[in-house]
Amino acid sequence: MWAITRGGFNQKLFNLPKTLSRPLMASPNLVRVSSPAYSTGSPNHVPSKRVGTHNGSFHCGEALGCFMIRLTDKFSNSEIVRTRDPKVLEGLDAVLDVGGVYDPSQDRYDHHQKGFEEVFGHGFNTKLSSAGLVYKHFGKEIIAKELQLGEDHPDVQRLYLVIYKSFMEAIDAIDNGINQFDTDKPPRYVNNTHLSSRVGRLNLDWTDHDQSAEKENEAFQRAMALAGNEFLESVRFHVKSWLPARSIVMECVAERFNIDPSGEIMVLKRFCPWKLHLFELEEEMKVEPLIKYVLYEDERGKQWRVQAVGVSPDRFESRKALPAQWRGLRDDELTKGAGIPGCVFVHMSGFIGGNQTYEGALAMARNALKM
Repeated sequence: MWAITRGGFNQKLFNLPKTLSRPLMASPNLVRVSSPAYSTGSPNHVPSKRVGTHNGSFHCGEALGCFMIRLTDKFSNSEIVRTRDPKVLEGLDAVLDVGGVYDPSQDRYDHHQKGFEEVFGHGFNTKLSSAGLVYKHFGKEIIAKELQLGEDHPDVQRLYLVIYKSFMEAIDAIDNGINQFDTDKPPRYVNNTHLSSRVGRLNLDWTDHDQSAEKENEAFQRAMALAGNEFLESVRFHVKSWLPARSIVMECVAERFNIDPSGEIMVLKRFCPWKLHLFELEEEMKVEPLIKYVLYEDERGKQWRVQAVGVSPDRFESRKALPAQWRGLRDDELTKGAGIPGCVFVHMSGFIGGNQTYEGALAMARNALKM
């Protein structure tokens, strides 16, 4: 299982599954480790490409970067070589998180060197880790494979940006020691459950009796599997759920004037996560006036909901809450007070209400706009 480098460093040469088509589980059995007969230089082996990273303690950045780069055509099924020997690194096909060089033309992706300030772009200004560098240069290819589309397809570009925002950027920031908030105040609580923290805990503990390079590399292989599995889960979630939901919301936004002449009421034809999509699409589609209420069917109770849109995705305040005189009322009392048949409830804050029928929910939204 081991190859000895010219500098005397132990290296682990191992292979991970090379496609996105099969679910990956964070298990020690996930990685297929090559035998000594198939180590580099064997006359019986046609060498695949080799990707290097440093040995010793590891972080999420290089573990995820090594996993992602092996999902590409160029480095599919490549061997991972862990060493700090400059002579060994020089002969490798790609090097991540070590070597002091960022040069994508030579497939060198380190971020520790003086003067390194590379960012993802597209409005993102967080300095990149080695994982972020791999994603910047190969992310579209990985996403395009999952979507089975060309890299220039708009959906590939859309997911390329949203996956960086929702998954990759935090890994870059943590790896580079960038605080989440611009404040000197201590955090109100400690969060050791995020991916970077969980990957870090896979390093050998100081109490472990076996501190060998072999055990260290086994831990790194588990780190690659953990980080890579969660990356693929994020990609697949956005392909399976996020992208279809965005398409539904976009269609409903475009049809809002068919619902009410004000253009301030939207009806979801099929319930899906809509809030973040709505804010983004309003800006993208230059929606004016902004949508105040969203109607959708609650299939569990076979009733309709009318929900006030928040002032922003992270605020509880509504752009136009349901009328104060309706809030806290239910059933017959609300039906009588609102003068609309079939009313079920209005929340005390006015952010949501219900009616037994679509027509009743629409009447509630229309009346609320006028009050």
